[in-house]
Amino acid sequence: MKLSVFVQQQGVECDFTDSDSWVILSPIEQSIKRKIEAVGTPLKDWDINIYRGVLTGYNDAFIISTEKRDEILANCQSEKERKRTAELIRPILRGRDIKRYGYEWAGLWIINTHNGIKGKLPRIDVNEYPAIKAYLDQYWDKISIRADKGDTPYNLRNCAYMEDFFKPKITWGNLNLKSTYSYVQKGMFINAPSPFVATSNIAILHILNSKLADYYVRSLGVTRNGGYFEYKPMFVEKLPIPQTGLDTLTSYPSNPSEAQEKEIDYIIYQLYQLSLQEIDYIENREI
Repeated sequence: MKLSVFVQQQGVECDFTDSDSWVILSPIEQSIKRKIEAVGTPLKDWDINIYRGVLTGYNDAFIISTEKRDEILANCQSEKERKRTAELIRPILRGRDIKRYGYEWAGLWIINTHNGIKGKLPRIDVNEYPAIKAYLDQYWDKISIRADKGDTPYNLRNCAYMEDFFKPKITWGNLNLKSTYSYVQKGMFINAPSPFVATSNIAILHILNSKLADYYVRSLGVTRNGGYFEYKPMFVEKLPIPQTGLDTLTSYPSNPSEAQEKEIDYIIYQLYQLSLQEIDYIENREI
C-alpha cells in the first residue's frame, strides 16, 4: 500500500516489542522519554513504598474536629487518662487540604484506635480509653457494621505501615489539575485515598513537583474531563529519579518561593540532560 505524503512526512516508526502499554509519541516526546528513563531509576526501586492513607470505614465517627477532641479530653477522669488519650488522637490531612508545597490543616483529628502490628505493636484496647469508648458508643450502629474495621468495631482496619505515619513524609491529593506534592512533618496522618511516601528526601519532593515529572507521570494515564488527572501510585512509582546530582536540590526549602521553583525546574532539566528544544516543549505544552 502506498503511504500518503502526509504520513511519509510526519509518520514515526514505533517499536512495540515488549509487554508494556503502547504509547504513540512524536519524535521530541520519544527523545524526552528516553532521556528521563536513561538517567533515572524508577521511584519504586528506591527502597521506598507508596502507601494509601488511613481508611476508617466511617469518617463521621473516627475523624473529629478540634472542638470534639477537646470535649473528649475534658471527659477523661484523670490526668493519666487524658495524656494517654491525647496521644491516641492524631492530626490528619484530607486530599483537599494538600496543596503544592504545603497544606492547609483543617483542624481535624483521627482517633487512632489501630488494630496493632503483629509482633511489633499491640492492638488498642478501647477499654483503656473510657472517654473515647463513650464517644464511639454513640456511633455503635454505624461502626459495628462497617466493612473496614479491626478485631472489634472500635478498632481501625489492619495497617502494616501504621508506624510510617509517625515519620516525615511526602503526600499528595490523588485527583488534581497538576502535581501537588507536599512535605509533611512526622506525626501527621493522611486520610485515604490520598497516597504518601515515608521519606525526608527533599530532592524527591522537588522532582515530583517539577514540570518534567508532571509531564512524565501524566503521560502514563488518561486525563479526565476538565483536565483532572488521577495521580495513582501505579503511575507515580514509575517516575525515574536520578541517583546522582541531587545534592543541589536538597539545598532548597520544602516550601520554595516562585523564583526558587523556576531555579529547581532548570536544575532538574539539567539532571535529565534535556536540550533547549525539549525544555521549551515541556514549558509550553498544554495540559
